[in-house]
Amino acid sequence: MSAAAHQVGVQPARRTPWTIDAARLQRGVLWTFVACGASASLEPSPYEFMFVAAALVFGWRGLQFDRAMIPLVVWLALFNAGGLLSLAPFVDDSKSVTFIVISLYIALTAVFFAALVAQDPLERMRTIRSGYVMAAFAAAVLGVLGYFDVAGLGVHFTLYGNARASGPFKDPNVFGPFLVPAIVWLTQDILLRRAGLWRTMIPLLTMLLALLLSFSRGAWGACAGSIALLAILTFFTTPSARLRQRIAVMTILGLVVLAALLAIVLSIPEIRDMFEVRASLNQYYDVGELGRFGAQWRSIPLLLERPFGFGPLRFHTIFPAGEDPHEVYINAFASYGWLGGLSFAAFTVATLYVGWRLVFQRTPYQTEAIAVWSCLFAQMMQGFQIDTDHWRHLYLLFGALYGLSAGSRISLARPRGNSRPAPDTQSVRSATQATAKAMA
Repeated sequence: MSAAAHQVGVQPARRTPWTIDAARLQRGVLWTFVACGASASLEPSPYEFMFVAAALVFGWRGLQFDRAMIPLVVWLALFNAGGLLSLAPFVDDSKSVTFIVISLYIALTAVFFAALVAQDPLERMRTIRSGYVMAAFAAAVLGVLGYFDVAGLGVHFTLYGNARASGPFKDPNVFGPFLVPAIVWLTQDILLRRAGLWRTMIPLLTMLLALLLSFSRGAWGACAGSIALLAILTFFTTPSARLRQRIAVMTILGLVVLAALLAIVLSIPEIRDMFEVRASLNQYYDVGELGRFGAQWRSIPLLLERPFGFGPLRFHTIFPAGEDPHEVYINAFASYGWLGGLSFAAFTVATLYVGWRLVFQRTPYQTEAIAVWSCLFAQMMQGFQIDTDHWRHLYLLFGALYGLSAGSRISLARPRGNSRPAPDTQSVRSATQATAKAMA
């Protein structure tokens, strides 16, 4: 055989115009799926349709299930089993049925995110971050335009007579927390110098303005707590003295810039007046025997007598205020019964253990784990102030955390000197080099 013939024989098959790059298709679908997370005012939203598309594209071979995910799968399964038992007397109530169906669906998305992140943590997290930041930036722009009623958009993207920005969400108290993970990821990019400062600052400042205009006290607290935890964990886990110095300088600079921007925004009378009202820790609907907190306390003795709780979305039928409990842990017992409430409590404890353990493990995924846990821990604490059991972005964070935990366990369990490459070997190498350069 001639050399030319030999060369022809070993040439790779030529791609046809209809050839699809599977990895590129997966990245595109995952990015679009996450980016659709901002379309919360539509029912069913594009997010639901894209979840089906993502499940089909990734299939079984695009996911990796690991024993590190057992707490996520088992406790969420039992949590929803409790919900189904509590639903039995109310199957003729369409709202209660829809509530439990959404709970089942959203738990499934958490398991899905965990399995896809576990297979290729760095590459998949990079795609998730990109899609989420784009979604949050778009939502923030809509929230700001709506608040200032640009082109008459106020009726679509604000609530309470243009008093609070809600963006493409039904509730400002969900819109605000949705922005927090993107704000944390962009802040981490600035700290680690992973992106250009000015390119990062434009979306970051837009999201911070939208967060302020949501006038969500819980979101303000979650954002402050998440950024503080990000800075503290990065400071104490990095071996680089230069990065610790950068964190200290950037923290001081960031506080100065934030104070200056806040002073400028609060110079607008309408914003200042609303800020003074919302900044109060005790609102009129919170305090008193008939207020939110009073209803929560009075529900506890009743729930101790009812193994199946009040039923899904039935809390408001028990108390005169006619509202939901606005506390996810009480709502777990009220809507999902003892089985659901105890399972959710166990899931919370397990997640606290997994999260705090993961951020101090020296793995290629530690940086991603710190950002995810900084957001997730703050929003889990926010559950004491508001119902979070149907927040889609929260379950994305749950899935990401357990996916990173699985990836870290696999990475640490791999024998030294094992020549078999991991699925994300190139991603690990690239990320390690980038992080080392940032810390230098």
